[in-house]
Formats: sequence, C-alpha cells, structure tokens
Amino acid sequence: MAAFAAVVLIGGGIFGVITVNRFMDGIPQIPDKATLTVVNQAPGMTFEDKDGKVLATRGPKHGYAVSLSELPTYVPQAFMAAEDRRFYHHGPVDFRGMARAAWVNWRAHHTVQGGSTLTQQLAKTLFLTPDQTLKRKLQEAVIAERLEKEMSKDEVLELYLNRIFFGDNAYGIDAASQTYFGKPARELSLQEAALLAALPKAPTRLALTNDMDAALQRSHLVLHNMRTEGWITTEEEQAAIDAPPKLAPEAQGEGDFGYVIDMASAEAVKIAGGQAPDLVVRLSIDQSLQTQAQAIIRQTIAAEGAGAHVKQAALVLLAPDGAVRAMVGGVDHHLSAFNRATQAQRQPGSSFKPFVYAAALEAGVKPTDIRTDKPVRFGLWAPTDYEPGYRGPMTVANALALSINTIAAQLASEVGTPKIAEIAHRFGLKSIPDDPNLSVALGSYEVNLLELAGGYQVFQQGGVRSEPYLIDQIATTRGDVLYSHVASAGAPVYDVAHAGDMVRMMEGVITHGTATRAAFGRPAAGKTGTTQNWRDAWFMGFTPDWMCGVWIGNDDNTPMNKITGGAIPAEIWRKMMLLAHQDMPVRDFPWLPPETPADAATSDAPASDEPAATTAIDAAPDPKASFYDNLGDDFANVQHAQPPAGEPPRSHDDTDDNDDPDAPPPRPNPANPPSPQP
Repeated sequence: MAAFAAVVLIGGGIFGVITVNRFMDGIPQIPDKATLTVVNQAPGMTFEDKDGKVLATRGPKHGYAVSLSELPTYVPQAFMAAEDRRFYHHGPVDFRGMARAAWVNWRAHHTVQGGSTLTQQLAKTLFLTPDQTLKRKLQEAVIAERLEKEMSKDEVLELYLNRIFFGDNAYGIDAASQTYFGKPARELSLQEAALLAALPKAPTRLALTNDMDAALQRSHLVLHNMRTEGWITTEEEQAAIDAPPKLAPEAQGEGDFGYVIDMASAEAVKIAGGQAPDLVVRLSIDQSLQTQAQAIIRQTIAAEGAGAHVKQAALVLLAPDGAVRAMVGGVDHHLSAFNRATQAQRQPGSSFKPFVYAAALEAGVKPTDIRTDKPVRFGLWAPTDYEPGYRGPMTVANALALSINTIAAQLASEVGTPKIAEIAHRFGLKSIPDDPNLSVALGSYEVNLLELAGGYQVFQQGGVRSEPYLIDQIATTRGDVLYSHVASAGAPVYDVAHAGDMVRMMEGVITHGTATRAAFGRPAAGKTGTTQNWRDAWFMGFTPDWMCGVWIGNDDNTPMNKITGGAIPAEIWRKMMLLAHQDMPVRDFPWLPPETPADAATSDAPASDEPAATTAIDAAPDPKASFYDNLGDDFANVQHAQPPAGEPPRSHDDTDDNDDPDAPPPRPNPANPPSPQP
C-alpha cells in the first residue's frame, strides 16, 4: 500500500508539473512600460498635409495616446462602470467577481456576466487570442498579475483606454472619439463617454456605424451603474439619456489623395522601418492645389478624352525646393491605383531634348550657333521632322523652340551619347543607360514623370539639384519624431550661365515654338514631347515659382488621335499654373542676369500643326523676348527645302511638333521596349 501510494503521489506530481507547463507554455515576457503602448499593435498611419490637416488614415486608427489627467473624470469612470466597477479595490484577478459571474451564468444557463477584470482584458488585448479556453484564461490571469506588478492601477487603466478596440477600425479612446464624434478624447461629453464605454464588450456588433440603437441601450446601463456608484447624479444620468450624442459625418475617404497616400505609405514604411506602427506622416502636399490638380485632370479627360482617344493623364507640381505640392497619378484612383506619375515608365520623346542641348552647351555650343535642318543619316538611322521638307540653317535656340529632330540628332552625335547620359544622371534621370544609342536625342529611353520633373527643376534653379520629396516628417502618435526632412540649398550640378541659356531657349518654346498654348502672361519655360504614333504626349514647364509636368496617354499603349505635347498637355499645364500662381506677383527668374531692352525678335512659324492660343492672356507679350535679339537675320533666311537627289530615303513616322524618334534598330538589349502595363 505504501509503495502504491508513493507511485500515485509521484505520478500526480509529474502530471501536475506537465499540466502547469502545458498551460503556461508560450506566455510572453512583459516588456517595459514604454513598449507596452505599442506592443503587438497593428500598423496604422495618419497622413497630414503641409499645414498639419488630416488627409487620410491607413490601416487601424490609433489616435493620440492620452493620459488620465487629460480626460474628464467621468470618462475612465464610464469604462469602470461598464466593465469593472471594483477596479481599484481588487487585485489583477477579482475572485469575488468571478464567483458572482459564475453563479449568475449558472442560473441563466448561458453567459450573462463576465468575470474578467480590466487588467485581464488588457492582457488579452495585448498578448493573447480571444479563444474561450481554460488555457487562455489561465494565461490571461498570469499576465494580468505581471502587469500589475510592473504598473500602478492608474497606469493600467490609462493603457487600457489607449489600446482597447472600439469597432470601425478604431483602437484607443482618442481614435474612437475622432472616428465617431470628430473630436479628441479630452472633449468627450458624459453621453459620448458612456456610449464609447458600451463598445468594448462587442465592438464589431455594437459599432456605432453598425448598430447605434443597441449601443445606446447598453450606454444606459453604463449610466445607471455610474449613478449607482455615486459618480454622477440622477439628474446627470437622465440628461444624458434624454440627449443621445450625434455621430460626426462619415469621412469621405482618400478621394483626391489616393495616389499621394499610396506613395507616402510605402515611403514611410521604408524610412521608419519597424520603430513604431502608429505613425503620423506629414506630407509636403498642398491640399487645395492637390484637389484642383485632380479636378483638372478628371475634367479634361472627361471633356476631351473620347475625341482625342486618350483615357489617362498624370501631373506633378513641385515647389522650388523639390517639395511635391500636388501629384495626380491618373483620372480616378478608385478605378485604377496604378500611379502613372511614379510607376509608369514611358518614352519622353522630345521632352528629353533639353538634356541633349544642355550637354551641347557644356561642350561649347552657343544658343546663337547655326546648325542646318537637312537630311541626315547615322548608320541605318535617318531621323526626320514632322512637316515635309527641311528648314535649312537656323540657330540652336530656334531649333529647340521648334523641336527640330535632325538638329537634335546632330548635336547628340557631336557631343557623344555618354556625355548626354552623364548629364541626365547628374540631373537625376537614373534610368538612362551609361552608353545609350543615338536615339536618346529624341527621347527613346523610358523615364517616369516625377523623375523627369526633377530633372527640369535643375534648369529652374540655375543648375542646382534638389531631390523631389513627398514626406516632410514622420512621428509617433506620442509626438516622438522619427524622421524630418532637412531643407538644403541643393547640390550644384550644372553651370549657372549655361542654365540661364537653357531657360531662355526653353522660353522660346512657349513664346514662338511648339507650346504657344501654354503661355499665360508670365515668364515661363518648357518643352513639349510626343512619341511615335502619338502614344505619349508631354509638357514639362516651369516658372520662377513652380515646376509642373504633365503626361497623357493610354495604359495599353494604343495611339491617341494625333494629340501632341503642345495640345492637351500644354492646356492642362496652363490651367494648373494659373491656379498655382493666384495672388503671386509676376517675377523673372531671380538668379538670371537682367536683359537689355530690345526690339522683339522674329522667328520661324511654329513647326507643329497646333494653332496658336487666342485668348487675351495667351496673347500677353513675352517680357523677355530680348534673348532672341539679332537672331532675325538667321530666321529670315530659313527656307523650306526638299531632300536633294541622292539623299537616303526618309523613314517618316513623326507625328507631332517634330518630336517623334525615328529610332534606329535596337541593340541586343533594346533601349525602347514597350512600356510596362499596370
């Protein structure tokens, strides 16, 4: 018998140890107090514009962490009345409450009351699953005990309020208050506090946007318990019941900011890493300009898209320091989240030519130098212009204004394509290969709109490059700054004198070249671009105050209805610039030397088939036409000539303002594959 008893005792002990280990296996260690505010918290981001106004939220909404001292006294009391009235009078586990709940549930033959304390509920929220098992309940009790060893009762209650789930994707009382009532938690009324306190019991079912009536009924029980405990008077209870709170209008969603938020959320994750999931991301976006930019794109494509056979467009607006003030990645983010401003790689056509001319100026070419528009051939490649015939001798400046393909190809051949690639890289166009083929002169290598806009900004800033940026600051909801954009003077990458020549030359594109529709009565410079078969049309342009780039086309690469860069893109650009420059004084580029007054320069007629603008503002005189002084003799002698006998045949596929590349046969790794589709 003694031996048998020993075996039973030993076996029971072993079984007990195994059972305890089984139940306790996997209980996490309790981190420090600061970490508890974010431990196992699902990522969530709040996005603000440049002025700190909320644009949108992504993922779970966490709101700002609040302390008990910030809240009205009745707010934490409402939650104790709903979940744990004796919170300050028992330990981590309320054995008296558990016994009472077990008795009530046994009499009702189903679960009527819960015996968990607020600390146990917090333990479950932070570390455990909601499974109703004995193992989970035991683990919950152990974690609750450990929490109360590390924290005071006030700290536990504060953490509970900041981490509990309230439905509608809202975690924490501040997020719930903002979501349902449009106000911070410190401004909650008694009625609103009681209604929020009713939610944690069944947050999804009782969410105020799901079943307001059921939530109100439970809030009345909360108010009753508060009055019973002496926390509120009978009059206060009745007043709260008689005046139920009103919900804030439902948020409109991301709307015009969808493309911006997509890009910002991806960048924020890269910058912040895993430091904190509850992020507040302040962007460089101007809310008004972003809304107006999206409206311009949407309205223009709706009005002209069918006739032009174009379905998509994109726009980027940059401040002088590279801050992205507006970015439109397509007509409707809800229908297509593919961002055509950053994700689409497209051939820029002649909008790439300024980088060719920039390399030529650096190699010693002057704007007044003469080149001849004539039949040319480089191996098997014979680039041509849009209009039949050739214009003969003309200045380099006028060749850029009129987008003459043959002269761009000649200049590229003179300076060498590695030099053009090196210039492009300095200006931020990293997608251009180190040794491109000669078709790079006509924009055969793909870029994206934001990249191209950043390159143009070097001209605007007198040869200084600033990387375009969208995120200004990333912080946690507690206010800890994880990242802040540091303003800088930029990096000089191009001689200021050459940059000045380029700006004056690109002003000619608008005053008498291929983009007269873009003129709006201010100093402005830019360049059109259209690719073969009218698959892409661009206008890239800037003033002293803004850099704006526009692209239009079709995702499937189907041709448009002979739409050029100087048509719809220039019109979109002009509309955007008129809005962006409202209330801004007219000024010239401050870094350019002043010009001497002179008679207006003469020039060739525009090479494109685009009519000149006819409105009064389009007809405003160019304030800096003097750059073209003394070029009249060159322009007046220009003659349209047919190819002389014996010249190689022209492969004519140019379809716009002399922009299209007649590309040579590709190398083994072709430089101009079809654009990737979203």
